[in-house]
Amino acid sequence: MTVHIGAKDGDIAETVLMPGDPYRARWAAETFLDDAQLVNEVRGMLGFTGTWKGNRVTIQGSGMGMPSLSIYANELISTYGAQTLIRIGSCGGMQPHVGIRDVIIAMTASTITSPSSGIFKEFNFAPSADYALLEAAVKAAKGKGSTTHVGGIYSSDVFYAERPDLDEQMVRHGILGVEMEAAELYTLAARHNRRALAVLTVSDHLQTGEALPSEDRERSFGDMVEIALEAAFASP
Repeated sequence: MTVHIGAKDGDIAETVLMPGDPYRARWAAETFLDDAQLVNEVRGMLGFTGTWKGNRVTIQGSGMGMPSLSIYANELISTYGAQTLIRIGSCGGMQPHVGIRDVIIAMTASTITSPSSGIFKEFNFAPSADYALLEAAVKAAKGKGSTTHVGGIYSSDVFYAERPDLDEQMVRHGILGVEMEAAELYTLAARHNRRALAVLTVSDHLQTGEALPSEDRERSFGDMVEIALEAAFASP
């Protein structure tokens, strides 16, 4: 048990999926896991452990933003021994060829600042995904027929950003989408020698203003969860 996770020893699986929304964690656990049990509800940040095709999986909400995710990822790694951590969540599309409902598999995650920035000081660390997870996720996405993009994303430390000049440069340099957590997750995984990946569903688009209707979200997010699960347990 930690300050923010009330799970007992043995309650958390070595493989953890991390949506930002705790209610999405509950939906994913009820939809995709067998015998899912609630293992955490401290501060309403729900976590569930069950099995997928016989493999133990925990789905733990992370909250919004890198500071919140950093708390949960640190505790999952240091206290509960999590080995594979995969962020599953929504993002905003940034490139013209990236459409609503598309899946983005983040190879790298750029950021202006993160909770780990103070450690690096003047050094610009490049947070990146675990290659084996990345490769397995791409394969799984192709098997599902999902429209998938692989490349760099931007992890913002603010939701209501007002930097059109920055957006312009990110689009110019091929950034596929924007979210708020992956860069810190990748950094923590590197620090602790763990595997990490972000599999994201494009729910809105910064250039077109298009947004995914709420009634369509579960179906679209379902593909993302299945891709993450298949990647986590792919044979080497």
